[in-house]
Amino acid sequence: MLIKLRKPVMAQKFMYTSASVALGLSLFASTSVSAERNENERTDKKPSFEFGLITDIQYCDCDTAGVRYYRNSISKLQEATAELNRHDLKFTVQMGDMIDRNLDSFHTILPYFNKIEGRKYNVLGNHDFAVPTDQVVDILGMKNQYYDFAEKGWRFVVLDTNDLSLYANEPGSAKYQQAEKMYNQLKASGAENAQTWNGGAGSEQMTWLHNVLKKSVKKNEKVVVIGHHPVYPANEHNAWNDAEIMRELESAGNVAAYFNGHNHAGNYSEKNGIKYVNFRGMLDTPDTNAYSVIKAFKDRLEIDGFGREPDRTIKVNTIHEHDQEQNENDEH
Repeated sequence: MLIKLRKPVMAQKFMYTSASVALGLSLFASTSVSAERNENERTDKKPSFEFGLITDIQYCDCDTAGVRYYRNSISKLQEATAELNRHDLKFTVQMGDMIDRNLDSFHTILPYFNKIEGRKYNVLGNHDFAVPTDQVVDILGMKNQYYDFAEKGWRFVVLDTNDLSLYANEPGSAKYQQAEKMYNQLKASGAENAQTWNGGAGSEQMTWLHNVLKKSVKKNEKVVVIGHHPVYPANEHNAWNDAEIMRELESAGNVAAYFNGHNHAGNYSEKNGIKYVNFRGMLDTPDTNAYSVIKAFKDRLEIDGFGREPDRTIKVNTIHEHDQEQNENDEH
């Protein structure tokens, strides 16, 4: 009888122990998944890095003309600097037209701009060429008129959309003649961006852009391209060879966004997975500012706009990523 009584007890113990182990494994798995989810959420809420962005400061010791309050750019830049320095920015990008005219304008405004803490990158704008090209590049401490740099899985590609223009090249030079030809062709076709205050990227720069984007794809980098002139949507402010630049960006497949200034009113559009953001100019209006702090995440850019600049969230949804997802689905 004792043996018969022990068997059920042992069986019950075994069943109880098995159930406990199973429950423990289940709770462990549940806890692990929950912990992983919480960690991902914490990571998702914290950006990889932040950077500042300003465009069209366009300072000049000149009287107000229309909506252009040239002298007020000093106080606006001071205000922007104070806010930007409250953030732990990896760098700040100035997207062109720091001045409106005159060499002395650089001497006045640069000390204020240089008070922004951290690395600073400059983009050339059409008004900056009130000073000869070599001189303005030297003043701004630029190694080249177009260049690129990387930050934590992102590549930033800076274009010079004044490369072919009637204001950045000596009359009679090879580039001036190329610019004149491009402008005349646009003018003859009735293109709205056939304006003498626009320009384009030359063939040498386009080849460079192609190679930089190609390398960034191999490195699995997300890309933001930055120029002074817009390229999309169609607008009178657009770079002369806007369609050519767009084709290059789209063919790469890993370009998340194109940032620019030049059109002070601002603009926004999207095409084939690329977001085109035209940031508003700091110059316009007597006292309302315009600048941004941008937070970079693995899957998006969050634009925190100040003054006239609106907030935006730019999801990283490039053609390249879409193709990768499609290929994975096809394999399954």
